[in-house]
Amino acid sequence: MNLIIYAIPVFFLLIGVELLITKIKKLNHYRFNDSVTNLSLGIGSTVTGIFLKTLTVLAYIKLYDISPLHGKIPNAWWVYVLLFFGADFFYYWFHRGAHEISIMWGSHAVHHQSEEYNLTVALRQAWYQGAFSFVFYLPLAVLGFNPVMFFVVSQVITLYQFWIHTKLINKLPAPIEYIFNTPSHHRVHHGVNPQYIDKNHAGTLIIWDRMFGTFEPEQEEVVYGITKQSKSWNPVYVNFEYWKDLSGDLRKTSTWRNRASLLLKAPGWKPEELGGVGGLKPVTPDTFHKYDTEISAGLTRYVLFQFIIILAASTTFLVFQGKSPINDSLGLKVGLAGLIVFSLLNIGGIFEKKRWVLAFEYARIVILAFVIIVLLNNETLSNALGISTIVISLISLVWFSFYLDEFKLQTQSSGFKTQTV
Repeated sequence: MNLIIYAIPVFFLLIGVELLITKIKKLNHYRFNDSVTNLSLGIGSTVTGIFLKTLTVLAYIKLYDISPLHGKIPNAWWVYVLLFFGADFFYYWFHRGAHEISIMWGSHAVHHQSEEYNLTVALRQAWYQGAFSFVFYLPLAVLGFNPVMFFVVSQVITLYQFWIHTKLINKLPAPIEYIFNTPSHHRVHHGVNPQYIDKNHAGTLIIWDRMFGTFEPEQEEVVYGITKQSKSWNPVYVNFEYWKDLSGDLRKTSTWRNRASLLLKAPGWKPEELGGVGGLKPVTPDTFHKYDTEISAGLTRYVLFQFIIILAASTTFLVFQGKSPINDSLGLKVGLAGLIVFSLLNIGGIFEKKRWVLAFEYARIVILAFVIIVLLNNETLSNALGISTIVISLISLVWFSFYLDEFKLQTQSSGFKTQTV
C-alpha cells in the first residue's frame, strides 16, 4: 500500500493552512513560480517513481528471499520499532553521502534548489533519487526484515519529514529538539550559510547527527538554496542540470585520477587544472539574491488553471495506475506519464517565457484532448468527462493565445532578474 499517495490530500490541506497563515501574518514565505515548480517536481518524482520503484522493490525482495534469516523475524510490534531505528540509521548515511559525494549529490541536489522554505519544498524531489538510496537499505533485507514491514516503516519515515519544512514553527521543547529532527534542525540543513553546509542529515532522529559529528544548531538566519544557483523553473532541466555541469568538467579533465575525484569527492571540488577548490563565501539575507522571473497576472492565472488540471490528472493516474486499464499496458503507463512530464515541462517554459513553449503548449492541449477521447473509447458525446475535456481544451487554446505577445517580447536573457531576499 502506497501511504504517500493517500497522504496527498493531507499535504495540500497543510500547505493551504500554512499559506493562509503566512498571508494573514504578511510573511513572504511563498512565491507562485517557486511553489509550482516544487510541486511539479513532486508530481514528476511520484509519477516516474512508479517505474523505478518496481526495480528497487524487486532488489529488496530478491535479497530477502535468499537471506538465511528469511521468515524468521516475527510480525511483532518490537520488530517495527527495531526496523524503524535501522531504516532511519541507513537513511542518515544515504543522506549524508548524498551531500558529501559528488556523484550522489546529483541525485539529491534538486531537493535543495528552492530558495524559499515552506511545505511545498518537502515535495520537491529528484526523479531518480531512489536509484541511489535503495542500495543503503539492502542490509535490512539480508538481516531478514520482511519487505512489507520495511516499506511501511520507510514510508512513515518519509511522511514524518514533510512537516519539518516550515518556518512557522520555532524551536520545540528541549527534549524533542535533542532526539528528533525538527523544523529548526532541518532549516539548518537547507542553508547555504557556510557553517550550515552538510549538517543535520537526519530523517526522523537527530541523534545520528549528534553521534557522528554532523549536528549544527540553528543560530543565525538561514539563507536557502544551493551554492550554485539553479536559475530555472523547468522541472525537467533542473533534474539534469548538475549532471550536465559534471559531465562538462569530466570532459575537460586530463587524468583518470582527477575524473574519479570529481565523482567521489565533495560536490564543488575541482582539480587545479579547472581552477581548484574555491572557499565558501559568507552569505546573509541582505547579500543573497533569489532567482526570479515575471509573467503577467493573466498568464499567472492561466498557469494556475493548467496546473490544477495537471495535478488532478496526475493524482488520478497515481491512484488508478494499479487498476485496469492502465495496469494492463506498460505502453499506456509510459505514455500517460510522459504526457504529465510534458505538461510540467511547459509550465516551466511559461514561467521563463521560452519561445519554444508556444508550439509545445498548443501541441500539449491537442494531445491531451486526443488521449482522453481515445481512453474513453470514442464515446465522447455521451461522456461528461469527454465533453469537459473538449471544452477545457478549447478554452485553453483561446486563453493561451491572448498572451503570445509576452513570448514574442522575450529578451535573450529569458526574463532573468534577481530579487533581494
